[in-house]
Amino acid sequence: MAILVPSVKRRGQSCASWAKIDFRMPQIKSWTVSDAFWAKVEPLIHVSQRSPDRAYLRKPGGGRKPMPPRQIFSAIVYVLRTGCQWKALPREFGSASAVHLHFQKWQRAGFFLRLWQAGLAEYDEMEAIAWNWQSIDGAMHKAPLATECVGPNPTDRGKKWAQAKPVGRRNWRPAIARRQRRKHA
Repeated sequence: MAILVPSVKRRGQSCASWAKIDFRMPQIKSWTVSDAFWAKVEPLIHVSQRSPDRAYLRKPGGGRKPMPPRQIFSAIVYVLRTGCQWKALPREFGSASAVHLHFQKWQRAGFFLRLWQAGLAEYDEMEAIAWNWQSIDGAMHKAPLATECVGPNPTDRGKKWAQAKPVGRRNWRPAIARRQRRKHA
């Protein structure tokens, strides 16, 4: 929000000059992962352990260094909050394919389920969820007996095989079911 205020008259200036003062509040982006939120998320991330009896040596030029988990999580939150495609992820988050690979790996490891459960437990402590009043909406799948009451699918009603024949016309069929071609000698 900008406000125009009269500026101080200086020598050689007219009285009609105005100064623009900008009073914008700093904007916090909805996909930004705060330090407090990251402190709650970090223990839930499964970190694969390397075998202690094996020596690991990274070859020179052997690919990129691993991305930090906070950067990966920030990129995943960005994609989920903005709804953009994985390939449209800004370069500041790193490689889009690497972030998507970590997303799939974390999903298989159950990270997002643990995050959801931890969030529910924290909200339950703060607001006391009335668990006996919770219900599931059953409209997520087709009702098995709906076709008996309603009839065929509306998208199938306009198909040629389901249409009635026009009144006063006969059903046309070809005289020969299959065309016979003569072979020239």
